[in-house]
Amino acid sequence: MPSILTAPSKMESTVHLQENKLILIWSVTTLIVVMNTTMFNVALPFILKDLSLNSSLGSWLVSGYSIMFAISTLTFGRLSDFVPLSRLLLHGICLLGISSVIGFFSSNFFILVGVRILQAAGAGAVMGLSMIMAGRYIPLSRRGKAMAIIASAASLAFGLGPVLGGVITQYLGWNYLFVVTIFSVLSIPYFLKLLPNEVIKKGHFDLFGSILTGLSVTGLLLFLSTFSYGILLGTVVLFAVWWKYLNKTEEPFIPLILLRNKQYTKLLLINCSAFFINFSNLFLMPIILTSVFGKEPAELGLMIFPGAIIAVVAGIYIGRFIDRFGNAPLIIFGQLLLLIASILFAWFSSANPYFILFIYMIPSVGFTAISSSISNEITRILPINQIGSGIGIAQLTQFFGAGLGVTISGFLITIQEGLSLEMVYRTIFICFSIVNIMASFIYGFYLRRARLKEPKLNSSSIE
Repeated sequence: MPSILTAPSKMESTVHLQENKLILIWSVTTLIVVMNTTMFNVALPFILKDLSLNSSLGSWLVSGYSIMFAISTLTFGRLSDFVPLSRLLLHGICLLGISSVIGFFSSNFFILVGVRILQAAGAGAVMGLSMIMAGRYIPLSRRGKAMAIIASAASLAFGLGPVLGGVITQYLGWNYLFVVTIFSVLSIPYFLKLLPNEVIKKGHFDLFGSILTGLSVTGLLLFLSTFSYGILLGTVVLFAVWWKYLNKTEEPFIPLILLRNKQYTKLLLINCSAFFINFSNLFLMPIILTSVFGKEPAELGLMIFPGAIIAVVAGIYIGRFIDRFGNAPLIIFGQLLLLIASILFAWFSSANPYFILFIYMIPSVGFTAISSSISNEITRILPINQIGSGIGIAQLTQFFGAGLGVTISGFLITIQEGLSLEMVYRTIFICFSIVNIMASFIYGFYLRRARLKEPKLNSSSIE
């Protein structure tokens, strides 16, 4: 597979790469990009009201963004095998900035969805390349800390986004949310200066495969939000064509060697479930606080913000724990926290708004622990020439999980109309608890196989 060659001395030198500055700028840009999602979560109930939409249709402002974000992260990950990171970031961030300007003037639902999709296409460069940058240039001894810092920035955005989004929505209007992401273009000069020069080999990008992947994922989420048999049939056909194409193409958009790696695919499922739960929580909390407790936009953000701050503080220590004790303890810890939070949300989310404030602190820490440790584990088990594609596919499944969670949450709200709000949200969070339990079993199988392989690896290394 084509790859970018970098001198080993550059990969190992913190002086030449200026790691700390690079991680700081990347974290700030990640903060802006992720806030672009969470700001709209808070504004969604008011966009639904202004545009006269139901929850199921309106959820596409979030899930449509997540789908394109997922495809974009994988696309930029695949392109990073033969295009410099600095060039990819330049194009991605410029697209994000331009689409944000257009979004500021949008007032039609379909134009708004289109702009959000364009934003996601550009924003995917930042998230899609962040872990690739860390896996390619940060030594393994410091990689966990670097990944945790970037993940903490995302966690901060999950909390700061609702606060900022709530204030902007209440006092200026939701159109002004697009202004925030325009500031991402200020990071371009820093990336061009701090990222190392790369020697490039020619490569081939599978455009048709990327289109098939995007259509297949979109079709699946459309079916889950509409349960249309016509869409289901079309999606099945698309997946059949997609799978046949992958097996016949020499350099497919999604390398089959990774999909055949059972340990890797288990990590994908666990990561997908974590994003499913986290984005569902972020989608549901503003709706609960608005529909059950009548909170204003600015109040919504303040109720969610403390959980994000706790996650950021925890993220500092999570990175250190990963580097010292490995990924397994943090993954188990994170899954336990997500399960506890889903159970608590099921019984107390409709009782008091302050219960939501305190309960959300639990899954926000758990999500940070899982997302940081899973990314680090992927870079550990894959060869260096597969890290770019491996991280890209992982981020595809992450945001597919995010879009799936939002889509299913909106659908479950819609089909339970007529029931008490307490029963509606309790049913949803009980379903999330089941998802958590299933993910925990998958990780148990992952650990069992990993331990069975260890003696073989040790004996082969001795020989």
